[in-house]
Amino acid sequence: MSSEIDLDAAAARLAGVVRRTPVLRSRLLDERVGAEVHLKAEHLQRTGAFKFRGAFNAIAALPNSVRQLGIISYSSGNHAQAVARAAQLFAVPSTIVMPTDAPHSKRAATESYGAEIISYDRYTQRREDIAAEVVQDRDLTLIPPFDHPDVIAGQSTCTQELFEDSGPLDQLIVPVGGGGLISGSALAAHRENKKCEIVGVEPDSGNDVQLSLREGRIIEIDVPETIADGQQTTSPGVHTFAVMQQHVTEIATVSDDQILDAMDYLFRFQKQTVEPSGACALAALLAGAIKPAGNRIGVILSGGNISPERFVELMGQH
Repeated sequence: MSSEIDLDAAAARLAGVVRRTPVLRSRLLDERVGAEVHLKAEHLQRTGAFKFRGAFNAIAALPNSVRQLGIISYSSGNHAQAVARAAQLFAVPSTIVMPTDAPHSKRAATESYGAEIISYDRYTQRREDIAAEVVQDRDLTLIPPFDHPDVIAGQSTCTQELFEDSGPLDQLIVPVGGGGLISGSALAAHRENKKCEIVGVEPDSGNDVQLSLREGRIIEIDVPETIADGQQTTSPGVHTFAVMQQHVTEIATVSDDQILDAMDYLFRFQKQTVEPSGACALAALLAGAIKPAGNRIGVILSGGNISPERFVELMGQH
């Protein structure tokens, strides 16, 4: 399955387009964990999350005649913003199917990039069905949030940069929703170090990938109730599951309280404002849900799209 995921083509398309996000280091964090921790700051990426990499790569890979007809996707926020902005850069129309309970700040940002929003109830309607109807009616091209070879390939450039900037890593910890980021990250990491341990992190209530890998087949769960809105997926994708089966060592889970601990830690000691999904991987390390493997650990902070009001609200609950 990974043979159609072209990492080199993605790196070429994204060169000079994506922001090469910094790697953050902290003596306090190293001492607490007992290893060198390299935080890849993807919350500082264009549109505020790693999603811009995959969205731009997938849209750039389309023939121009197809791209001009328009793009459609579905997302609660970060992929929505990424697709809308990438489409705007190519001067093509975009339509996004978004749940009614998506964070207002993410919806507003998506609209600011010129996207048309179609709202739906994530608890009673299937976004895939809504998008499929629109594709049929308008002849648009669907760029899904994670289950697409070019989206996965685009996400791989995040970890490629991390290895280039930090050197070889013994372990890479990645937040997991549908699996696009961890799939691309695993492929990139194992090109650099075949022994690098790849660990994914999901919210306790949304452990569809953990269950699927344990069972050896794709498991679908109900929409999870968690503050990590970027990880409210119900099942991994076909493409992502195949990669994860081959390359992922384990999946850990964390509670919402542990995610809040990580958000607080990043704000307090690193002066970084990261959304719940973005702090999920670090949460597992801080909480001891993952034991450090080796001396050099990479952690991806995947997104920072959270409004000041929501951040203050969550910190007030902590």
